[in-house]
Amino acid sequence: MTSFYERPILNSPYGAPGLHHPLDKNGQPMDGEPRHGRRPSRHIVPVPASRKKASAGQASLDLETHSDYPLINEIRGYVDTWRALPNPADWGVTGTTQRLLEHWRHGEFSGPQPFFCQIEAAETIIWLTEVAPKRTATRRLRDELEQHNQEANPALFRLAMKMATGSGKTTVMAMLIAWQAVNAARKASKDFSRAFLIIAPGITIRDRLRVLLPSEPDNYYETRQIVPPEMLPEIRRAEIVITNYHAFQHRETLALPKVARSFLQGNAPEPLKTTETDADMLERACGKLLNYDRVTVINDEAHHCYRHKVGGDAEGPLTGEDKKEAAENEEAARLWINGIEALDRRLSKGVRAVYDLSATPFFLRGSGYPEGYLFPWVVSDFSLMDAIESGIVKLPRVPVTDNLVQTDTVVYRDLWKHIGKSLPKTAAGAAKISPFDLPPTLLTALTALYSHYEGEFKRWERAGIGVPPVFIVVCQNTAISKLVFEWIAGFERGDAHEGERAAFHAGHLELFRNYDEHGARLPRPRTLLIDSREIESGKALDKGFRDAAGPEIEQFKRELNDRLGAAGNGDVSEGELLREVMNTVGRPGRLGEQIRCVVSVSMLTEGWDTNTVTHILGVRAFGTQLLCEQVVGRALRRQSYDLNRETGLFDVEYADIMGIPFDFAASPQKAEPVKPKPVTRVHAIKERAGLEIAFPRVSGYRRELPSEKLEAVFSADSRLEITPLDIGPTAVVMEGIVGAGVTITPEVLDRLRPSEISFNLAKHLLYSHFRDEENFPKQHLFPQIQRIARRWIDEGYLVTKGVPIGAILYQDQLARAAEKIDIALTRGSEGQIMAVLDPYNPKGSTRFVNFITSKPCWKTGAQPPKCQISHVVLDSSWEEQLALTLETHPRVIAYAKNQALGFEIPYLDAGAMRRYVPDFLVRLDDGGTTPLNLVLEVKGLRDEADKAKAQTTRDLWVPGVNALGGFGRWDFAEFRDWTTMTEDFAALVERLLKKVPA
Repeated sequence: MTSFYERPILNSPYGAPGLHHPLDKNGQPMDGEPRHGRRPSRHIVPVPASRKKASAGQASLDLETHSDYPLINEIRGYVDTWRALPNPADWGVTGTTQRLLEHWRHGEFSGPQPFFCQIEAAETIIWLTEVAPKRTATRRLRDELEQHNQEANPALFRLAMKMATGSGKTTVMAMLIAWQAVNAARKASKDFSRAFLIIAPGITIRDRLRVLLPSEPDNYYETRQIVPPEMLPEIRRAEIVITNYHAFQHRETLALPKVARSFLQGNAPEPLKTTETDADMLERACGKLLNYDRVTVINDEAHHCYRHKVGGDAEGPLTGEDKKEAAENEEAARLWINGIEALDRRLSKGVRAVYDLSATPFFLRGSGYPEGYLFPWVVSDFSLMDAIESGIVKLPRVPVTDNLVQTDTVVYRDLWKHIGKSLPKTAAGAAKISPFDLPPTLLTALTALYSHYEGEFKRWERAGIGVPPVFIVVCQNTAISKLVFEWIAGFERGDAHEGERAAFHAGHLELFRNYDEHGARLPRPRTLLIDSREIESGKALDKGFRDAAGPEIEQFKRELNDRLGAAGNGDVSEGELLREVMNTVGRPGRLGEQIRCVVSVSMLTEGWDTNTVTHILGVRAFGTQLLCEQVVGRALRRQSYDLNRETGLFDVEYADIMGIPFDFAASPQKAEPVKPKPVTRVHAIKERAGLEIAFPRVSGYRRELPSEKLEAVFSADSRLEITPLDIGPTAVVMEGIVGAGVTITPEVLDRLRPSEISFNLAKHLLYSHFRDEENFPKQHLFPQIQRIARRWIDEGYLVTKGVPIGAILYQDQLARAAEKIDIALTRGSEGQIMAVLDPYNPKGSTRFVNFITSKPCWKTGAQPPKCQISHVVLDSSWEEQLALTLETHPRVIAYAKNQALGFEIPYLDAGAMRRYVPDFLVRLDDGGTTPLNLVLEVKGLRDEADKAKAQTTRDLWVPGVNALGGFGRWDFAEFRDWTTMTEDFAALVERLLKKVPA
């Protein structure tokens, strides 16, 4: 048994993959422990070998080949190096971009935290836009991408991000919009735009993407904290239009019958124009975007958007279903790309860039390229294999053997090959048979997979999850889907004599029946028949499909009217109704809540974000890995996103797949269903406006020394402790295969004298903190600085544990020491500190709080109220105790937990600017003429970064803000023991009361 089967999940979803399972040249899991590092980006589909002899037909699927993607791997290497730069000043990006990167990488998120793959996708686009063109070594990468676009998209510049289904492409879109919009709002540049056109492949995804509109109450920028609060005003200035590509179709402006058209045409030489022009279509589809000179386009499920290869015919002549599918793909792709190109021609500066997102950014059948050929403008890749090893998606399980000894293949591995010829190809063919005439092999497959579903259904019930797991059947055409639907859910024919009931059957799979045991239709259908391609276009439903799904449509209408009451006016179309049901499968309180089975055509909707799918049966042909991955993707979204507390990783979840020759792991693991955590909306309460706490948004500090005579006052926070955790092991045993071993240590650092150390420390301090207006170091201050640096060493503020004293000369340790001495100099020299405010948003407030979280929350409820915000988010056990202390203390006027407030304190740590997020803000009656604003922090163990935070807050931020005026009086306090917080807070208040002059 390989480690792959024993522990499929190796990595945290929030960090770069550090381990990967070894695979052989055919993509098969190998024996041995996971390997360190990240797997290169490559075209690889790991398929566990069948335990039977493989057939010649199966090899034609080309699922067991792989090739590296050199461009993606090269870009990934540069981005990894760039990401590792510790000092933001070295990133080579704008200040706005720097702030966003810090927020995404290190910010405190109350709700879902961005996955590493989401941050990496955004980072790659940022690096290619802001960093790569400025550097000689990487400029050629941009040139290479422009060349690829010139060949395939001559009028456009496209960059594509390949992200596995379920890895959160919508979040990446929000990050890209934020990066572009805020930069564009703050500084005009050809690299940025605040106008966006987002294009989806259908209406369902278009509607789901409304979370990208800043005007929506549940928009991602606020509820998922995609931007720091101070950037929300710029986000609200963005102009965003979301559409589906069908909007680019030129519509008829004058519908005429043939005779009337001929009459109006008369003898005119030019054809009669009765359809929209490009200008008309763009006015309708893009609206206000046409007022801008440049627009950024974002394509969701972008593999539908491409230009047919000039002279390309890689697939040769196609016939039958393949030819029909190729024609449909070609028509959709041409319409999509033509719309973007028309917009590019219309705008004065054109389309700035096109960002493509897709799990499968490959050319489709009919493109002129080989089917499954990767878009050459793909720049980042987080593959399905990466997503499985990080636990971001479910792990697909497939058949690997069966008891049919007469065959060389596993029948349910590629079901269509065994039953396809026995199934109808048209509605006329389907009308000649009944559901009972379906091939026995198909019925056995349905029954077998359903039997496993029953066990999962019961486990979910016991776990109290509240919604059922979902079983989906993906069919080749509507004729097959209708028969399968009726066999599963039941049917009745209306062709009997009056007063009789004819041809009734309750359905073979009990949990999926739409009828009860007496033949009456259930109030809520359990099984849904859907043709996703048809309802996604927004057109009226085909009569055949409407007749097949008619009874269920009428039931959903009745349920909708019952829910809406008088508000239900019956205007909803049947297509809209079915979209609503499909889009809300598994969502409590919505029409699709109790759907258990979905029988579909066209692989269901791409981007369908139902996360309760546990079983899939494929009843259609699968020619390539692309189709397999698209269908399996419908089951990959996780049901639970809670980390295992012991491992820090996600627990494995499974999707059981039959009939789709795309498989991964065969060895089962026990996966317990997890009830999803409830979510809470945390918001400012309008009626508590009097409890608002306003605060300054500080971006830095300015020091004004009264003279050039330097003095230092050291405190406990001036102490710097260096251990092997800071610099690495200091004793290493080296051994060969034979011969004596040796232990080596960095003994050269032990030979450094205190005077040599103080000289280098003083030099660093001079060059980093003491420069004149022309940026030259103030050399005449060096003797004073060296004297103070030597005093800092001699008085014991430098402490080394298990490392030589010379470790202080490591650059990051020098920077930390210099920061501590500089603050002591500011304190001792009686210089004035002035806080520097954010020039874009200098003031923040509790009244803007609005987000959702699955973390535990404590409802604020003092009488009278003392907190403007509805809840305190409980990140640890002490927050509730401190909130209760603040609510009950008579001197507390108002307080707020600093969660999603945007209240941050900039500080230096090891030479890099960081942002500190304190725990609470309190407005306190300390007996002064105005209330005192108090910044509170509870911290048990403190490392050097914690010391830097406290020292900066106490010695720079507080005096700097107080010197500014306009924000009231401020102070800072730390609690070290959460068990005595009530007593400690009371003692703090008493000390503050005594400080106020009588």
